[in-house]
Formats: sequence, C-alpha cells, structure tokens
Amino acid sequence: MNISSLKESNPSSMAERYRIGQSEVVELFGRHPSRENDWHERAAWLDASASSRADLRQVANVIREYQSRLPHYAESANSLSKLEQSNCLVVVGGQQAGLFGGAMLIFYKALSVIQAAKDAEKRLGRPVVPIFWIAGEDHDFDEANHVNIQSAEGGIRRVRIERPEGPRLAVSRTPIKAEQWESALQELASQLPDTEYKPELLRRLQSHVEDSPTLSLSFARLIADMFGRQGLLLLDADDPKLRALEGPMFRELIVRNNDLEAALKVGESRVLSKGFELQAETTPGSANLFLHHEQGRLLLHKERDVFADRKGNVAFTSEQMLELTANSPDRLSTNALTRPLMQDYVLPVLAAVLGPSELAYWGILAPAFAEFGLSVPLLISRQSFTFLEPNITKLLAKYSLTVEQAISDWGKKKAEWLSDQDEWNLEEEFRQARKSFIDIYEPIRNTVASLQPGLAKLAETNRDKILEQMAYLESRSLDAIAKQHEASLRQWDRINQSLTPLDKPQERVYGAVHFWNRYGWEWLSRWTDVPYERNGGHRLVEGLTGSGS
Repeated sequence: MNISSLKESNPSSMAERYRIGQSEVVELFGRHPSRENDWHERAAWLDASASSRADLRQVANVIREYQSRLPHYAESANSLSKLEQSNCLVVVGGQQAGLFGGAMLIFYKALSVIQAAKDAEKRLGRPVVPIFWIAGEDHDFDEANHVNIQSAEGGIRRVRIERPEGPRLAVSRTPIKAEQWESALQELASQLPDTEYKPELLRRLQSHVEDSPTLSLSFARLIADMFGRQGLLLLDADDPKLRALEGPMFRELIVRNNDLEAALKVGESRVLSKGFELQAETTPGSANLFLHHEQGRLLLHKERDVFADRKGNVAFTSEQMLELTANSPDRLSTNALTRPLMQDYVLPVLAAVLGPSELAYWGILAPAFAEFGLSVPLLISRQSFTFLEPNITKLLAKYSLTVEQAISDWGKKKAEWLSDQDEWNLEEEFRQARKSFIDIYEPIRNTVASLQPGLAKLAETNRDKILEQMAYLESRSLDAIAKQHEASLRQWDRINQSLTPLDKPQERVYGAVHFWNRYGWEWLSRWTDVPYERNGGHRLVEGLTGSGS
C-alpha cells in the first residue's frame, strides 16, 4: 500500500483553513482537533452537562431497535453496550442516504468516523463509539436516488430510482415499490462489467431490498454490512422513536425561535467579517424547522405568534406547536442549521466528522450553540481520497504523467502529447501559411478598395472564406493525426475517467459499488488498514487490490 498527500483544490476555503488550524478561522468554532487539551475540555464539558441532554440509555434503546433491522455484527453489539455506559462519548458523522451506498465520499466519511472514534478512545482512555447519522428527514429525493458507475463500454452511467408521484416527503417516508428495486438492480446488473465479484455484489444488494425498504433503510443495511465489524452504529434522524426523545429540544427551538434567528445572524456576521461567503444563508422569518404534512415536508416561517408555510397549507400558533412537541414530535423536523443542535442534545458528541461544505455552514453556528446552553463539539475534517487503480498507474508511467498533472492539467498535457506526435509540425505550417496569405492578400484588398469602395467588403468576405477553408483543412489534418493515435487517446481518456470523472473529484462521482465490482468486497475492507490522518486532507492511495492487475 502506497499513500501520499495531494494538493488541496481550494486552499483559501474556510474548510481548508480550518483544517490546517489557522487561528482566525478556528476562533469561529472554538476548538480544534490538533489541540490536545481541547479533547479533554470537551469531554469534561460533556460530563458536566449530561443531565441537560436526552437520556443516553433511552437513545441506546432506540439505536438498538434500529440496528435490529440491519445486518448483525458482534462488534456493533459491543458498541451498543458501550453506549449504555454513563462515561461513553460518541464521534458522529452523517449524510443523506445514497442508492446502493451512494458516492465514495460517504464511504470515506463512515471510515473517518470509525477511525476518529478509535483514536479518541486511545486519547482519552474511555469508551468512544462511532455513530453514522442518516439524514432521512431530508426531502431532496434526487440527492439520494442514484449511484454512478463506469459501464462495460467505459462511459459513466447513473443508475437511479425515480421519486414516486405525489408530495415531496422525507426520504425515509418515501415508499419504494418492489418493482422499482427490481428495476434498479436489473439496470445495475446490465451496466456493470462482468467480473468475478459481480454475482456476489448483486446477491448482497438484493438481500438488502427484499422487503422493499425505503432508500434510507436499504442504505443503512449496506453501510452496516460494510462497517459493522468496525463497531459502527447507525441511526436515522427521522426515526419516530428518536423523535420522541427530541421533544424537549424542539420545545426550546420553538419557544426561543427569535433568539435562534438572532444568534444565527450573529454567526453570519462573524463569518462575513473574516471575508468568507456564507455557505448557508438564513432567511428572515424562517423558523429553521420543517413540518411533516400530507403535502410534503414543509418549511415553517414565523410571524408574531404563528408558524406557517409559505403556501398556506398549515398555520400553527406557538401553543399548538408546543403541543406537537409533546404529543407528535415525529411531525417536526430540523433543517441543516438546527440539526447540529439537535444532534448535540441527543448524543454526547465529542467530535463531529464534517465535509468541506458542512464545515463552512457550521461556521455560523457557535452563537446558536451558546444560546441554547450547548457547546460546539470538536470538528474533524473528513478524510478525502483518490484511489489509483493498477491499470492507471501503468498508463501514467507510459505517458510520463504525475497524478497531480493528471488531476489538474489533464487536458493541457493531453494536447501537448498529441502535438508532440505531429512530426510534420502541421500547426506551425498552417500558422505560417495564414500569415503569408494575409500578408500577400492585404495589398490586393487595398488596391480593389481604391478602385471601388464597395469592393473592400467583398475582398474581406473573400479573405475570410479562404481562411475558413484553411482552418477546415487544418482541423481535418489534425483529426487525421488523432485518428492514427486513437488507441493512445482512449488511454488518456481512461486516465481522466478514473481520476477526475466528469471533471470532478473521483470520490464525488463513483459509488462504492463501482470499485466493489472491480476489486471485490475485500477491497472495501482493506480501507480500514489505511492509516488515520487526524487532520484530514486529500490523499492518494494505491496498492489496495492486493495484486498488480
């Protein structure tokens, strides 16, 4: 296994400047994982404030019941036992579900949560459990309903499940029919190249959807299968039994909603004062809460004593909202800015693993945490990876290309290589020909223009047509050179398709099933052997396949 660091694509971003520990950015959050004392301070704060959070034993029971619907592993059961201990802390990370596991960045986030929890347990000498928080309450179905793979023909294909017609419900409340699952699996089977690992891959995925689960539940089953042996626990933010424990915090968010809005505005001002743009801008009058309704998941706004959606489907007084917190908390839902507060109320969160976009919007949250008597946990940058496939290693060597060049300058390097194959120096020949033609033609244009002014326009049109024909001939000539090197250009494209598909980071496009099909289930397991990098960052990994194939 070979591992090396890669340059960050956006070194001036808030997330990157936080990751490397710049003090002016760290002060937005209050703590940083590189400071050893911050870990002990956070743990002590959690111990002192335990009585103000949800009962951890009750939370453990909710997670136990949810885990009973997932593949069972002894290590996860052990994590549940730990969670019931009064001195247990958690490292948490979350994401919306993804079809058949979604993009690799989700896999890497779960891996980061597990490794961070193990690292923290060693640091503090007390139980620390990894928990993956599925944002099943989100209603953006199109964010969750697909996975990208590379087909047998080499193109990138998106396998998806279409959202059923009707209201935009939370993903965890959107039913998926058996025929939809069957169709998605058939599409995946037809698009994936045939490999020795494909039959087992399809069998395992089939086992997760036999009872026609929601996208969130099928996703949880796969993640549990992937990481159960590492002790990972999962919960769904939209679990009604979890919601039943969240009523008191919903009550606070409603009673002090104006204070919440004011605190978020203070947070925005702090971020703006440091020259950053807002990742998630608050809307004046927004309650930062949703209501689950027959018309879908409705964003609530407040005006005086009334909480209502913009379309007038619902309107509740503050008193009626408080009744919901007591009697029907499962009808309420947090948004991206209040979910971290709820998470901190439900769990003893030592640290949260966040991606770059999450870190950016958490930048405004410290005043809101303080307003509700909470404290921002340690924030750990999700580890980011690019996997260097064995065949791509060979192609990079063949074309004397570094990984950094292939990622950031692929188009330029490909054009330079193709130009080097032009033994006739055609581009220069055509450039000289155009220059010579223009030099010869210009006196003629001047002469005919002096004969009759109207001929000047005709001369210019004639000149442009000749130049156009020269450009056409040049294009066809260069195409002929490219045709001679078609096989090599396909190899260049293969490099791009692997490292930066669709001109995006590899981890944001390909799903785990893409690599699983190529390298097997064991390849996924080997990621737990990749050394943990406490400060996150982007790393290149090669050699996980166990062969040079």
